[in-house]
Amino acid sequence: MNKSLALLTASLLLAGCQTLAPTPDGSPPVESAESATSKAQPKQYASFSEETLYALLTAELAGQRDRFDIALGNYVQQANATRDPGVAERAFRIAEYLGAEQAALDSALIWSQSAPDSVDAQRAAAVQLARAGRYDEAMLHMEKVLQGQGDTHFDFLALSAAETDPDTRAGLMQSFERLLQKHPNNGQLLFGKALLLHQDGRPEEALELLEGNKASEQQVPPLLLRARLLQGLGRGEEALPLLESGLEKHPDEKRLRLAYARQLVEAKRLDDAKREFSGLVQQFPDDDDLRYSLALVCMEAESWDEAAAYLEELVARGAHADAAHFNLGRLYERRGDSESALIEYALVGPGDDYLPAQVRQTEILFASERAAEASNRLARSRESQPDYAIQLYLIEAEALANRQQHEQAWQVMAQALEQFPGDTNLLYTRAMLAEKRGDLAGLERDLRDIIEREPDNATALNALGYTLADRTTRYDEAKALIERAHRLNPEDAATLDSLGWVNYRLGNLEEAERYLRAALAKFPDHEVAAHLGEVLWAQGRQREARKVWSGALKTQPDSPILRSTIQRLTGSEKL
Repeated sequence: MNKSLALLTASLLLAGCQTLAPTPDGSPPVESAESATSKAQPKQYASFSEETLYALLTAELAGQRDRFDIALGNYVQQANATRDPGVAERAFRIAEYLGAEQAALDSALIWSQSAPDSVDAQRAAAVQLARAGRYDEAMLHMEKVLQGQGDTHFDFLALSAAETDPDTRAGLMQSFERLLQKHPNNGQLLFGKALLLHQDGRPEEALELLEGNKASEQQVPPLLLRARLLQGLGRGEEALPLLESGLEKHPDEKRLRLAYARQLVEAKRLDDAKREFSGLVQQFPDDDDLRYSLALVCMEAESWDEAAAYLEELVARGAHADAAHFNLGRLYERRGDSESALIEYALVGPGDDYLPAQVRQTEILFASERAAEASNRLARSRESQPDYAIQLYLIEAEALANRQQHEQAWQVMAQALEQFPGDTNLLYTRAMLAEKRGDLAGLERDLRDIIEREPDNATALNALGYTLADRTTRYDEAKALIERAHRLNPEDAATLDSLGWVNYRLGNLEEAERYLRAALAKFPDHEVAAHLGEVLWAQGRQREARKVWSGALKTQPDSPILRSTIQRLTGSEKL
């Protein structure tokens, strides 16, 4: 191309703010010419050199040919060279669309520096700095937006800090408080601070801040946060009237109506929830997430025909298909139609619902005394979905063990470990089966194998320690193993139970009681109750022991360990 003609064309292109060519999927690569280069007024560019004009023309032509890498590279280069706000903004818009984070940050900073009075430029710089984790600098730019009477994104700054360390969040909180001293009634600042308080685990303070802010009664995001805070504080009944009031002011606000519908589900007002979700689906017929939620609400309400209709519609639309098949399986199970349930579970493909579907298939077949068919199905599934093979072996072994078919489960584990030698999940399961078979040497061998491979495996350490305490007299060795597990996972109820039991074996009754009470508070399990009752009995506190056992029997009346403990200590199965 003749260079003088190219320069003339460049001038025309820049003056008219031409667009880049559309992407292959038909969507624009950046924005329309008006929005990509200017949200309002056409840009007035500075006088450029021939080299700059040529580079910008090349960028525009490259964009028309889907070479957005060249377009971005040229615009970023010229933004740095010219410091022109129009070129910098254009570079930013392209980089933002392409997801080029560093280029977006660099060009946004040039734009904000060269256009200090532009609210859009300062906001773009603030958002990009926040994405880069440079929160203090982001706040400085956002303050300029606030001073320019622009819409700020303090909520974005607060949300972007959610995954950062406490010190970073504390620093950002100080910045918010500094700005609030200057702008005490700014609703966006107050909302941002409330978000930070919520992230810091201070929901009461966040709620108090929002309740004292009139803007939170009118604007949707603060309303939604208030409802969420109330729900988290166990005050969900207060969230419903709040959301109802919000809907009177914003009847077409989707997020608010969705939050209201979900709150109705929490309140067990299922008919009202169905009505709300149904209205949302009618209002947004292409939103299959809403359709799926409506199907689940119908299932919760046991409106089986309605639920089936929505789930089948999802399958036909190809949306949430696996989840729809899984829930259709559940639905047919509830209706007592096992064969239809098996068909639906078999249609669930790889994903979150695949293994639960395999579990349900297996349970149905075992309950119908079709164990061979269950094993055949699982074997075929292992062949067709090798990534799930280990979990499928575990499903089969657990189904067999739950029906006291320990030898068959042992054979399944042998086959699994031949295919996946050294897998810790398989080794652990075989260790538990060895205990059922009375093979303590086999149990110890597998658990020590796991511990050698994974020295910080708290589950294996605790399992071995508890077994040694319960089934041998190697109490000191058992205690050392359990204490290692406790250091790794101090809040685990099973480990606390083991610590209580080994201390009981060692005669440390007060320590045993302390650990067992802590375990029972965290996890009211029948085995823990049996242990605590035995410790209390050994202390001569038979009435307290009977009370603990009686409470556990109400939830686990057929517990073998409770019954055997009571029989052994009292001489009778009855309390």
